[in-house]
Amino acid sequence: MEQQRNLIQRVAVGDIIARTARRYPDREAVMESRGGRDIQLSYRELDRQVSRLARAMRGLGLQKGDRVVTICGNSVEFVVTIYGLARGGFVWVPVNPGLSPEDAAYIIRHAEARVVVVDDLFYPVLKDVLSEIKEIRNFIYLPVGGRSVPQPFTEFSSFIKDWPEDPVEDVEIWDRDLCQIMYTSGTTAAPKGVMISHLSIFVGSLNNAIEMDIGSNTVLSCLMPLFHCAQHTFATAVLHLGGRVVVMRGFEAMRLLDTIQREKITWLFALPGMYRAMLDHPGNGSYELSSLQTCVYAMTPMDRRTLEQAIERFGNRFMLATGQTECYPSTNSFKPEWQLLKEGNYWGVSAPAVDTAVMDDEGNLLPPGEVGEIVWRGPVVMEGYLKDPESTEAARKYGWHHSGDLGYFDRDGLLVFVDRNKDMIKTGGENVPSIKVERVILADTRVEACAVVGLSHPRWIEAVTALVVPRQGVKLQEDDIISYCKSKLGGFEVPKKVVFLEDLPRTTTGKIQKHVLRDKFRNLYNS
Repeated sequence: MEQQRNLIQRVAVGDIIARTARRYPDREAVMESRGGRDIQLSYRELDRQVSRLARAMRGLGLQKGDRVVTICGNSVEFVVTIYGLARGGFVWVPVNPGLSPEDAAYIIRHAEARVVVVDDLFYPVLKDVLSEIKEIRNFIYLPVGGRSVPQPFTEFSSFIKDWPEDPVEDVEIWDRDLCQIMYTSGTTAAPKGVMISHLSIFVGSLNNAIEMDIGSNTVLSCLMPLFHCAQHTFATAVLHLGGRVVVMRGFEAMRLLDTIQREKITWLFALPGMYRAMLDHPGNGSYELSSLQTCVYAMTPMDRRTLEQAIERFGNRFMLATGQTECYPSTNSFKPEWQLLKEGNYWGVSAPAVDTAVMDDEGNLLPPGEVGEIVWRGPVVMEGYLKDPESTEAARKYGWHHSGDLGYFDRDGLLVFVDRNKDMIKTGGENVPSIKVERVILADTRVEACAVVGLSHPRWIEAVTALVVPRQGVKLQEDDIISYCKSKLGGFEVPKKVVFLEDLPRTTTGKIQKHVLRDKFRNLYNS
């Protein structure tokens, strides 16, 4: 009876492509321009390749629940791999290619992976530790850069070509079965393996479709890395509804502008710095961008100058989306109609499938205006951290998922982000949100990028410290920034020191790695 109910009530990510293929078999699902040619798959073709991949993995002896690591950039083959693993009931473990070989090896071992899939452009991440990963017997190679296949790898197309393309329907998948284990980017701590169910991804992607105007006519620029949860969930939402996914590999302003014009992109997800780069490109004005209907930004705030200019150039269609790997994004959105009306780091309203609240340290939900930890609950919340029951229990204390972020609701019921709990600077008995100081410094047109951290100080406990990247060709002195901050901030909020850098350490999704900066400059005031 239980088995029959599972079949009737089945929720499985691998079914998404099959259902859309039955509705729109000849519609283009995914395309990529690579090496002077376009690679295109209809929904029927994508569905067949997904089935082949699932069957080929099974041919290696994999069973439902076995883990498969990928170290890949965006490509059509990667799209096939992602949804093929879901269809076979395997657990996808994406590894950020920007990690060191040692970190990649750690994740492979920690996840107890059986197979590794790598594309040729990121093969160097793995090759130096191949001899150390004795647990892996099977390696699949995506030659997206046209490079030859090394030993002991099997080339992707030959791996899947001889397997049947008919639907894979004999794998029993429960909605809370694991579909993915995504490792956190580690901006504030060592990465953890976040266990994500089929239900979380299924509901989360439809959640985004409802909230962010994704439909059957959507043309998505798949620019951000698919190994990250945000781009993955947006792509899944589009594939749910029969839209078109235009795969891009890496960012370059002119290429993105050209792609928007050529492919008539309607839905764009990019980092604030990418919008800034497009605005600054000398050929920006010559591109026809009227196809754009939704422009989403995330990961980091957009300064008001860039936002105003972006709205003028691209139209009043900007949305901020927020969330985290542990609560499959997005959880909140800040809509176009509010973008220039509300001052502050607004996260907006909850997504339809998510409850958002603000909680104090004793588990009490706080009224509007009071700052506390942002907490969520709903079907998109993770199953827990892999092999880490203590962190799992801490994250779900009092029956809510704890984000580690501080915020409050304004009088209109909109969520305002104050700071990461760990990034709140406690200086001289006062709390200073690092993001407040950053917002002021970023408003200075002479500044390209900025991070504000608290560093150990013999008098102030923590000293507000600004790490600043000047705009190209601009020479700045420490007093330039401090004087500017004094005109905008309270005295205790003004940086005690300003350090100028050529660049800031970031994850591949653009998040500034403040823990790297804190470690590098930890003795700044003690030397």
